Amino acid sequence: MLWETAGEIRSVMALPAALTMQVAHPAIGAGVDEHSVFRTDPWGRGERSLSSVQLWVYGGPEAAEEGRRLRALHRTIQGTDAHGRKYHALTPANYGWVHATGFPVYRYAQGVLARRPYTEAEEHRLYAEWLQVGRILGIADRDMPQTVEEFWPYYRKVLDEQLEATVVVRELLDTDAPVPAPDRGPRAARLLLRALWPLLLPPFLRLRRFLTIGLMPPDAREAIGLEWTDRQERRLRRFGRVVSVVVPLLPERLRYLPYARRARRAVRRGGL
Repeated sequence: MLWETAGEIRSVMALPAALTMQVAHPAIGAGVDEHSVFRTDPWGRGERSLSSVQLWVYGGPEAAEEGRRLRALHRTIQGTDAHGRKYHALTPANYGWVHATGFPVYRYAQGVLARRPYTEAEEHRLYAEWLQVGRILGIADRDMPQTVEEFWPYYRKVLDEQLEATVVVRELLDTDAPVPAPDRGPRAARLLLRALWPLLLPPFLRLRRFLTIGLMPPDAREAIGLEWTDRQERRLRRFGRVVSVVVPLLPERLRYLPYARRARRAVRRGGL
């Protein structure tokens, strides 16, 4: 199931919701606040995160190497959160929550952007695959609920007792954030985008906030304290109807990210 969904553009739309749920945890929010370059290099940071996620699912032998790289990267990330509590990025509860957020977000986005909620059997299969990805990332089985039935009480406990609107959550949802223009692609395209960025940035930030909150499971929105109106919900459902029709009609080169496309092509040719 992850092979079909993780590299598709609908899953990419849902990733900011998972990221925001992650940094709503005070320890993770503090780690990102103090150690990440998301403010100074947001596009590069986002590109690296996307590449990492793609490697977990489509990387074959490279997936395990990426898991080791991530753990090594996080060994030095530690400090004190906004409540004066010490944290370390590799504390199982913290590292496990970062990974755990993907499952409820993928599940919820499926109902919105594909308009076909997963069946019970599909949910169990997706969760089993998510656990497998967790093992690639070095998360021990003892540190993650091993069944869907065990996952939901764990998830609700984190929502009830841990999540809040951290500094990083507020920045990620800020519609006045000073985000620099993307600095990728051909020089002419970069120059044009830079010139147009003052006009493009406000609607981009509004769309980012709309999709981030909208594709977050409602119970997570409520736990973090994010406002979401009935009008916004109707707009999201209209958006989902369009996406559910258009995306399946797209050719693979437009529907999937490059890494996923190459991996899927290699499988068809017997090369992976």
